[in-house]
Amino acid sequence: MLKQGDLNMIRWCCILMCAFGLIVATAFAQPAPYEGPPPKGSGPYPATMEGDPGVPGHTIYRPEDLSPFSRSNPLPVAAWGNGGCANSNQFYVPFLAELASHGFLVVAIGPFPPEPAPKDGGMGGGMGIRTTSAQLLEAVDWATAENKRSDSKYYGKVNPSKFAVFGHSCGGLQALEVSPDPRVSTVLVMDSGVVTPGAMPKIGAAKKAPPKTEMPKEGAPKAKAMGGAMAVGKDILQKLHQPVIYINGGEKDIAYANGMDDFEKIEKVPVAMANLDVGHGGTYAQPNGGEFGKVALAWLKWQLKGDETAGKMFAGPDCGLCKDTEWKYEKKKIP
Repeated sequence: MLKQGDLNMIRWCCILMCAFGLIVATAFAQPAPYEGPPPKGSGPYPATMEGDPGVPGHTIYRPEDLSPFSRSNPLPVAAWGNGGCANSNQFYVPFLAELASHGFLVVAIGPFPPEPAPKDGGMGGGMGIRTTSAQLLEAVDWATAENKRSDSKYYGKVNPSKFAVFGHSCGGLQALEVSPDPRVSTVLVMDSGVVTPGAMPKIGAAKKAPPKTEMPKEGAPKAKAMGGAMAVGKDILQKLHQPVIYINGGEKDIAYANGMDDFEKIEKVPVAMANLDVGHGGTYAQPNGGEFGKVALAWLKWQLKGDETAGKMFAGPDCGLCKDTEWKYEKKKIP
């Protein structure tokens, strides 16, 4: 008969194998990196992408002309995490540029210019480097500081109270991990969902429990305490304090069951679940981000800009997604 210690070890090994399988599946389920001239998006503010020494390791997607923005018409900020928690946002260029073209300052994990792929044909462009969810908060910190810095091109142009965190797959878990931060106004979890009923240890750490995450005064995890998004457990869903939307790829999405379980467990805040039958890769690489781009943009306009017309896609008995036969849409605490 197996002893309790042996049973615990078997249980942890099974959890680790599931986590490793999800990481591998996620890494190979990404759309191809974007190739071509930088897209401008379809919005009224043609987009550009660039780096900034104040936020190294990130790419900024923003309106090319910042003159229309001011304290009376500020830029909301959206911080993005990549699939596989990779250090490259090159898979998502059309999607992120589309959001920027509608008057958002999008700060995506992954350096600009992107890291080149290795000549030996291995995984490159940041795909072999794991990032942390703390980098999403670095983007928020940077944008907040730039809004106050008098010699910054963003001076007085950023909305200091409207921040979104969002991401694909592992990046969606990163967004959930920083959701307790009181500055986060909304969360978009895309092709993602929390994997286990408890905190997930790092690969190779089965013999001891994962370290307890320290929380600074503002309520967000410190960078040094982060173990990657796979440390997120279902308990994070009880810490949500803002509206959240899941945008997933239907039943053939490897994150489908996890996301649906999250949706069932979220009771305290408004939550939407939108599924399109496209699988885990989403539509990010399509022109302007495809259908995922339309839904994410409408949600950000509604939540960060108070655009009630955009909100009609999600709210009301005859909401846009309610009537769209291509989407399967569910909601809680949303009229």
